[in-house]
Amino acid sequence: MSARVPGPVMVAAGCGGTGRELEAYAGPAGLDGLDLVTRSITLDARPGGPGPRLVEVPGGLVNAVGLPNPGLEHFLATELPWLVRAGVRVTVSVAGATIGEYADLARRLSRAPGVAGLEVNVGAPDEAGAGLFEVREPFHAASVVAAVRREFPADRPVLAKLRPDVSRIVEGARACHEAGATAVVVGNAVPAAFPDGRAGGLSGPAVAPIALRCVTAVRDALPGVPTIGCGGVRDAASARAYLAAGASAVQVGTALLHDPTTVARLRDHLTPTSEEMR
Repeated sequence: MSARVPGPVMVAAGCGGTGRELEAYAGPAGLDGLDLVTRSITLDARPGGPGPRLVEVPGGLVNAVGLPNPGLEHFLATELPWLVRAGVRVTVSVAGATIGEYADLARRLSRAPGVAGLEVNVGAPDEAGAGLFEVREPFHAASVVAAVRREFPADRPVLAKLRPDVSRIVEGARACHEAGATAVVVGNAVPAAFPDGRAGGLSGPAVAPIALRCVTAVRDALPGVPTIGCGGVRDAASARAYLAAGASAVQVGTALLHDPTTVARLRDHLTPTSEEMR
């Protein structure tokens, strides 16, 4: 059985917390059926980077949050059960310092009730990814994806979240898909700097044209590879631009920090009705 690509609207990793923050803004449907990618989970807890972690700039946000998370054990004990009770379709973003850590995360999450899929974080900006396995080279990213795929059931999706690197996106997408990724998530924060010179990642509307070009490049070169667009999705028009470019779904991130109702509105606009699916 092949794994189904989630969507068409997903909450991007790190921007919806564990869903509790969105509950009051989820609309009439609540969180039931929401496709949420959790913050990136590591084996051990990470406190995150020093503040300020976010700075608003024209066109988006510069961030260097450092992937704060409670670690796998705490996530399994508290956050995952809450999400399952709320009816959320949970895709867990995973990050590790070694390939073995990625494999361990996948193995243990494969046995956890309610985990619909995994997203392998192989595209974090440099500062956010400090201490993680180096995946700049497509070969290394593919090695991580292969290790995760071996430990996770074939009937559940494994997504590979890539950097929006216009010069190597096709190479990375091909390598990760051949390694077993069900779909590639194209778009993430791009390397940038805070006004004080610290390194970070730029996200939001400013990166949408870059991510859109990457989606188009993957579609043209690899038409059989399912692609999820991520970067600057804030309304129905920006989401439909990705779908028109060949993406099968979109992820919403930075827009949620300005307007936490964004996903609820897009679900109403983009999720097909039962009559449309007949």
